[in-house]
Amino acid sequence: MRKVENKHIVVIGAAKSGIAAALLLAKKGADVFVSDYGQISGDAKKKLNKAGIPYEENGHTYKAKSGDFVVVSPGVATEAPIIQHYLNAGKEVLSEIEAASWFTDQKIIAVTGSNGKTTVANWLDHVWETAKKEHALAGNIGVAFSDQVESNKGDFLLEVSSFQLDHIKDFKPAVSMILNITPDHLNRYQNSLEAYAGAKFRITENQTEEDQFIFNYDDPIIQKHVEQLKQKQSTPQLWAFSNEREVPEGAFVRNDHIIFKFNDEEEPLMHIKEIGLRGRHNLSNGLATALAARAAEIKNEAIRESLKSFTGVEHRLEIAREVEGVKYINDSKATNVNAVWFALDSFNVPVTLILGGRDKGNDYSELKDQIREKVHTVIAIGESRDRIEEQLKDTAPNFVRVETMGGAVRAAQKVAKKGEVVLLSPACASFDMFDSYEHRGKIFKDEVNKL
Repeated sequence: MRKVENKHIVVIGAAKSGIAAALLLAKKGADVFVSDYGQISGDAKKKLNKAGIPYEENGHTYKAKSGDFVVVSPGVATEAPIIQHYLNAGKEVLSEIEAASWFTDQKIIAVTGSNGKTTVANWLDHVWETAKKEHALAGNIGVAFSDQVESNKGDFLLEVSSFQLDHIKDFKPAVSMILNITPDHLNRYQNSLEAYAGAKFRITENQTEEDQFIFNYDDPIIQKHVEQLKQKQSTPQLWAFSNEREVPEGAFVRNDHIIFKFNDEEEPLMHIKEIGLRGRHNLSNGLATALAARAAEIKNEAIRESLKSFTGVEHRLEIAREVEGVKYINDSKATNVNAVWFALDSFNVPVTLILGGRDKGNDYSELKDQIREKVHTVIAIGESRDRIEEQLKDTAPNFVRVETMGGAVRAAQKVAKKGEVVLLSPACASFDMFDSYEHRGKIFKDEVNKL
């Protein structure tokens, strides 16, 4: 618990998490000032005015530089001049999840990874609901941790991003999880996979032997981190999951059955065909979810029930509609190449693939094998069309460029046949044409509903 009374705290960034942090810190007696490089929404201004918190927008003035320390929103890069000002002055730069964690003693279950963290966070929420266990779902998922701190009396289930982990200090989950590490957001990490992975690994940095670290046993980058963790004086309990081989402690698959293994004792949980979500990646997500539930002492029957009945999240391999025997799938949340690879891996029927958006330095050639095997038409949209065409034009039999999402859906309808799939799985950020991946997914669904 950190005392913030009468501390002058500057919050940089006035989106959801920034506003939530400002309101929480002000309530705890801090002298708060909010500064945003862009415009602040009318709704956010109303909240700040009601709480009597001063703010500025459209740039950071000298007022933004006078804090005892700064709380930074995940959308603000560490390289931003205002953040560099604080770092150069030797003052703390802290994330919203760090600030929120000061004001709760409840158990935190925190999940990160390049892909699947939203699915797993929602799946955890579903297990806790199934087990009738008090909790709150928050973090990088639309509801800020700071918004939930005072009202929740149960466990905190948090989705956390590398940007949020960049600026933690004492943040300490009772259960931490890393699902996988593949190249993503490298533009924020000097194009270094090692720096990006280092941010993810910070999720374990304050954990001790009373805590659990749940990790992907099949991921070589994570395995390297685990070996380094073992050298530490105080190490969390290491619980692994794998759908490829047996693990020393944790959850694995043998003869198509999920097995828990703890203290050299094995317990069968269920057959993998009973899991409600399709795809190998969702088997991994289910294993991770089951382990986190086990760490929270949830009974196997509730874990089984949730693994069977959870149907996934919006914008992640979501069936938008079936038209004339063609399934239209909204996977707008696939904002990197690896997520598209997993999406394609889920289908065994011919696919028309809609790709594109704001490029993050993607290497689309990683998709070539999957595209050759499953995709007969690639439809490219958005800023990245040229790059996609350059790398993939000759990989699928048909390559189409379009200007709009409506154009993409209509082009897909022309080529997709009964029994096939039209898959929106962009591999890119959405900000060239849309407000967010949710907005992109909604427009896709709207266009499909017009067919």
